[in-house]
Amino acid sequence: MEIGTRLSEVLGKFLDLTSDQMKLTASNVANVDTPGYKTQGMDFSSAFAQAMQGLDGPVNEHIGDVAGLVARPDGNNVSIDRESMQLAKEQLQFRAGVEFLKSEYSEMMSAIHADGK
Repeated sequence: MEIGTRLSEVLGKFLDLTSDQMKLTASNVANVDTPGYKTQGMDFSSAFAQAMQGLDGPVNEHIGDVAGLVARPDGNNVSIDRESMQLAKEQLQFRAGVEFLKSEYSEMMSAIHADGK
């Protein structure tokens, strides 16, 4: 038996995509000294819109090079400042998703306990 709502499914997708975004940022940071490495970014809006439509496509199709970054002489364009800001944004995004999900399940638990009284 599955207990869940459409909102909890959407929030689950939101958290999964945010986690994928964090992994991408971590990969960028890990490659800060790799010659020729190009910063990768995710089009989160498109990926989330696709997930909202119930389409389970590969996340990779929403990942690509980030334009407009200055490359160093070795060709690497990773900016630790940018990646730090990205990670902070993604952490807040993830925490917000978790709080919404907790609220959703709290309402379900309240409904279950109300029937027992």
